[in-house]
Amino acid sequence: MAHLTSSVEYGIHCLLFLVGTETSMSSRELAELQGVSPSFVAKIFPKLEKAGIVSASEGVRGGYRLGRPADRISFLDIVDAIEGEKPLFDCQNIRLRCALFGDKPPAWAKAGRCAIHDVMVKAEQAMRASLASQSLADVAATFGRKAPDQFFADVGGWIDDHAGRRGKPPRESPG
Repeated sequence: MAHLTSSVEYGIHCLLFLVGTETSMSSRELAELQGVSPSFVAKIFPKLEKAGIVSASEGVRGGYRLGRPADRISFLDIVDAIEGEKPLFDCQNIRLRCALFGDKPPAWAKAGRCAIHDVMVKAEQAMRASLASQSLADVAATFGRKAPDQFFADVGGWIDDHAGRRGKPPRESPG
């Protein structure tokens, strides 16, 4: 989790369009819907599939769907799937390199974890806890309250139009 890249943002936006629908969408369709690079999005979805966040089906009607209910997909699940479980801080043990120590740092300097590292570990724990507390469903609900109903109708029409081009059955409306 050293640095959250744009892959996380793209992945979450794509996943939001899969919430509440049974229609499979290709990574290309999800990218086109949002005006982002299809090749970039195509690199994200195998990671999400491996983590069980999405499931894939092949063929003309193939694409991706959520692999489990949106309320069981946390932001931490998504971040870890896309970025891997990297630490926020990679301690270099600089405290042991003090010029006063020469080649032999004293035992007191080597004992325990560095105070700076402690702060960074606590920060990472807080961030991971915050990400774990927010589900894809939570964010979809917030988004649903902000966007006008017409937006969702337009998105549904776009999805149905693209599904029709690929010979897919029309989407099932949520609810």
